[in-house]
Amino acid sequence: MIVDVIRAASRPLSIAACAIALAGCSNSSLPTWLGGVEKPKPAVLTDNPATLAVRQAWSAKVGTVDFPLAVQVQGGTVLVAASDGTIVALDAASGRELWRANARSPLAAGVGSDGTVTAVVTTENELVAFEGGKETWRQPLGLGAYTAPFVAGGRVFLLLADRSVSAFDGKTGRRLWNQSRAAQQQPLVLKHAGVMLAVGDTLVVGQQGRLAGLNPLNGVPRWEAALAVPRGINDVERVVDLVGRVSRVGDSVCARAFQAAVGCVDTTRGTAVWTKPANGTEGIDGDSANVFGTEVNGTVNAYRRTDGERVWTTDLLAYRGLSAPLMLGRAVVIGDSFGYVHFINREDGKLLNRVTTDGSPIAAAPTLAGTTLVVVTKNGGIYGFAPQ
Repeated sequence: MIVDVIRAASRPLSIAACAIALAGCSNSSLPTWLGGVEKPKPAVLTDNPATLAVRQAWSAKVGTVDFPLAVQVQGGTVLVAASDGTIVALDAASGRELWRANARSPLAAGVGSDGTVTAVVTTENELVAFEGGKETWRQPLGLGAYTAPFVAGGRVFLLLADRSVSAFDGKTGRRLWNQSRAAQQQPLVLKHAGVMLAVGDTLVVGQQGRLAGLNPLNGVPRWEAALAVPRGINDVERVVDLVGRVSRVGDSVCARAFQAAVGCVDTTRGTAVWTKPANGTEGIDGDSANVFGTEVNGTVNAYRRTDGERVWTTDLLAYRGLSAPLMLGRAVVIGDSFGYVHFINREDGKLLNRVTTDGSPIAAAPTLAGTTLVVVTKNGGIYGFAPQ
């Protein structure tokens, strides 16, 4: 999996045009006769036991997805977007299209919604809002964003590429405040979705290797807790940031630091409860007992939520380019780069079932909408599955 980092510039906010692909620094990209290392082969799929019944309920189509898509669920509605700027709202139970809109520019991040206001970010560095499929406003940003907007309380919150945070009025698009950690800014930032959610009356965001709690009314920091610190000898190796899906149970929020660690934070005290080294690039999920994550090499790990001790690990899906996991009943659901969706047992990591899509990589973390499992592929296939 290739994950890009981009060089952050000082304010006024801008981003240099060049991007560095971390995978390009690896000897595995060289031919073996020049000293390269043969790329590991993906694990061969085992026989499917199909001990968990899963059927495809519906399918739909959107354009190609080449950006960090977040599938948004609001009530019985699923919102999905494509790289060409298309946003589509579907009925979660039937897959019926409710509305379709276009941001009139390719997308860099999305989708965020509170059920009324739906927002995306374009590659032209604009925040665009819609209501019922009709554009209501757009706001120039000056800097890109790769994290889906978070819409709540009549406001649209945005985590920008340099991990500064801005808030906008949901009706007008007027910028209300901006909070920045420019003094501690990393020279490089990830072209990857970060972390942003609400916990009680606090906006919780990932800023470099820390979870930070902000006052959503004005952006004033309330607390911060470090899950990882920069390491390595060059700018690329020292990139550290919180990425992707998080697992929240009450006041406990567990997250992944990019290729560094997995850990949990007590948001009532604003302190890290535990951190464990982990080499992954995708988010995590979990319940009150365990936290689950996928690694770069395709192993899947279960950590005990209370102290981070390893419960089990499996290499069943080694080197298959895994998505972030989703907790679903007795299963952990994971997509791969070959269009398969795997259901593994949350108790021991053994395979329960496997379903197929269109053969292209799973482009977003599997998402639950009511009783429907929603999966989106890079080629724009949207699939609704009904686990039994």
